[in-house]
Amino acid sequence: MRGVPRGMSASLAEALAVLYIGLIAAVAKASGHAYVLFPELAALGHDVLKRPAGTWARAPLMLVATPLLTAVIGTLLARHLPFGLLAVMLDVGFAVVVIALLKSPIAPAISAGLLPLVLGVRSWGYPPSLLIGTGLLAGIAALRTRFAPPAVDPTPEDRVDDEVESAPGKLAWLPVFVLFLALSALLSQVTGWRLVLFPPLVVIGFEAFAHAEVCPWARRPVALMLACVLTATAGLASIALLGAGPLGAMCSLLAGVIVLRVLDLHVPPALAVGLLPFVMPHPSARYAAAVLLGTALETGLFLLWRRLVPGVPARAR
Repeated sequence: MRGVPRGMSASLAEALAVLYIGLIAAVAKASGHAYVLFPELAALGHDVLKRPAGTWARAPLMLVATPLLTAVIGTLLARHLPFGLLAVMLDVGFAVVVIALLKSPIAPAISAGLLPLVLGVRSWGYPPSLLIGTGLLAGIAALRTRFAPPAVDPTPEDRVDDEVESAPGKLAWLPVFVLFLALSALLSQVTGWRLVLFPPLVVIGFEAFAHAEVCPWARRPVALMLACVLTATAGLASIALLGAGPLGAMCSLLAGVIVLRVLDLHVPPALAVGLLPFVMPHPSARYAAAVLLGTALETGLFLLWRRLVPGVPARAR
């Protein structure tokens, strides 16, 4: 059972993650600050609660600090630069530098930095709003480690997840990752759909290119695209049927968990795709189409890179 402490089933851990998102969504609604429901909390909450001995759960300080710093940088860039190739490169570049300098495993922080640029968020209230969700999650992880250390027998899958979530140690992947960002930004501008470069996609790309030898979706590009499109659609449907409140957010995450289980694919950032509509000004079906374009570009480039560049292995689980 993947990373779940003895006495707790995977289903219970996932149910707790859904309740956690419901609580954060309730705080967001009550406070009037939508970005309290930072979409990547879906990925972070699911992984931390399900894998208490995992890489993210073992780094509670980085869980708080890394998204906060990248969010500050992203807000600053969104206030002073228009969306485009230069802004995207600076935004993601600074986020990667922050992760490298802190030696942080929290790749979803890249999404925290890119979100203001993609959605046009210029309020300085955005960065501190992240502290509610990340702080609660870090507190849960720290308290559980201190008072009830999880008894976990790491599985091969857990070891792969830990490696994918860890900070990259080499830089050979960086040129193709930069190419991916450039092509995605240009496609966003050509189509007029900024969300072709939806923030969780950059996290997915970062983890795929930086950890190509163990990336769990390396040989399953169709499953990755399907997972992202289905979670995006689930998020839109949840808002349409239940509204952008706690119940809608919980149903969106639950649908995402079911999608990943059915596809047998562990891609936590795909869960964030379903929550992104909850912080969009006017979510529409065009979002799902943009997600399809973005994931198709990322997976296509990844597969081409793996095929053309010697020494880029891919191991399926």
